[in-house]
Amino acid sequence: MKRYECLKEISGLVGDALVVLCAGGTSAEWNAYHPSDGNLRCWTLGLTSSVALGMALGLPHRKVIAFDGDGALLMNLCGLPTIMRKNPNNLIHVVFDNNVYESSGGTRTATAEGVDLASVAKGVGIKNAFTATSVDEFKKLFTQAMSKNELTFICAKVEPGRGEVPPWSCMEVENKFRFIRHIESTEGISIIEARTPGSWKKVT
Repeated sequence: MKRYECLKEISGLVGDALVVLCAGGTSAEWNAYHPSDGNLRCWTLGLTSSVALGMALGLPHRKVIAFDGDGALLMNLCGLPTIMRKNPNNLIHVVFDNNVYESSGGTRTATAEGVDLASVAKGVGIKNAFTATSVDEFKKLFTQAMSKNELTFICAKVEPGRGEVPPWSCMEVENKFRFIRHIESTEGISIIEARTPGSWKKVT
C-alpha cells in the first residue's frame, strides 16, 4: 500500500483534531487531502512525536495526531518511553514505514533490516501498538483509535513513493503562526498578544 492511499482514506475522519506532520511527502499529501490551519509541519527530523506529545499534554481534551516516518522516529526513539510515561489518552501516533529516507535520496533505514517499530513501542510499554499492512486494516485501526480515549501507536507498512499532490502550501513561520491562531480561535484562548512598542511600560 501507499502512504497517500492511507492518508486519503482517513482524511474525513479527523474532525477538529490537531495534526503534527513530519517534513517530506507526508505533509504535502495530508495538507492536500485535509487542508487546515490545524496542520503543523515539523521541519526538524525526529521531533514530530515529541511536538505532538506536548500538544496532547497541553490540550488534554482534544485529539492530537502525529504523522511520522520511520527515518524520523528512528532519530528520536528516546521519545517513545517519554510518551509511554506521560501516557496522553488523546494522542494517536502514526508512523509510515517505507524502509527508506525518501526525502534525502532513498537510503535504507533500520526497518529495512528488520527493526519492528510496533514491537519497539510495545517494548517501552505502549499497550496499544499495532502494525497495518493494508489500507483497510489501517483505516480500521485508525478509526478505532479515534473512537477511544487511549494512547495508540500505529505503524503502517507502506511502499516508497509520493502522491501526485501540490507541494506544502506555506513557509515554516507562516505555518506556525496560522497554527497558533487556529488554536486560539478554536480554544478561546490567547497565546500571542500583539503589542505596540512601549506598551508594556507602566504608565505613571
